[in-house]
Amino acid sequence: VQLVESGGGLVQAGGSLRLSCAASGSIFSINAIGWFRQAPGKEREGVSCISSSNTNTYYADSVKGRFTISRDNAKNTVYLQMNSLKPEDTGVYYCAAGYGSDYYWISASHYDYWGQGTQVTVSS
Repeated sequence: VQLVESGGGLVQAGGSLRLSCAASGSIFSINAIGWFRQAPGKEREGVSCISSSNTNTYYADSVKGRFTISRDNAKNTVYLQMNSLKPEDTGVYYCAAGYGSDYYWISASHYDYWGQGTQVTVSS
């Protein structure tokens, strides 16, 4: 399974970005696709997750109401729409895919594949 993120960039506070995660390879058994981020000097943290059936979505408290995760199975792509961005949203955003239950979505160790990351910078 290969994951390629895109859509990062520099935006002012209050602005929006949409990240994309394109998946390829043997993805038919993948259950959960998650987004993580890592700011300089900080640990990687879970941002959001969506199950393969699209019935379950999860968000970190820090992004609830501002970020929306969605999935286009026909395109094998997961999106993260980020609105009302804040400087503290700055970091490298990673897409991750896992075979296991999405119940443990917030734990990075739960995922089996990772993308290379895309930089998001929010200026104040």
